[in-house]
Amino acid sequence: MRTAIDTNVFSAIWSAEKSVVLLLVQLEKARREGALLVSPFVFAELHAYPGATKGFIGEFLSATGVEVDWKLEQRLWAESAERFAHYATRRRRSSGVEPRRLLADFLIGAHALLQADRLLTLDPEIYQRDFPELAMF
Repeated sequence: MRTAIDTNVFSAIWSAEKSVVLLLVQLEKARREGALLVSPFVFAELHAYPGATKGFIGEFLSATGVEVDWKLEQRLWAESAERFAHYATRRRRSSGVEPRRLLADFLIGAHALLQADRLLTLDPEIYQRDFPELAMF
């Protein structure tokens, strides 16, 4: 069982948010069940966390057993593009009422869908709308 992890999980842990205890329990459970991984997009977003350095991020990922899944196949890019295009059409039809989403969300979702078995995120509703077949953890 491969669990992809969204950026917001790490941000919540590093910020010691109220959800940190539950997140740590979920991460440990996921680790016992298989591999923990992040896409290169999550890896890049982690560098925007206030005060996070390359060394800190590398040490944290290593200590928690989280691997960066650097291998991105063409089908991941195609899946992201298709889902992002559907979202953009839906948002235009809503006259901008639908929340604005970033392309990175679609790349993270496509990565979890195609290269993992499930996604651990604090925003499951965001991914469920555009990736309804993606299992959430």
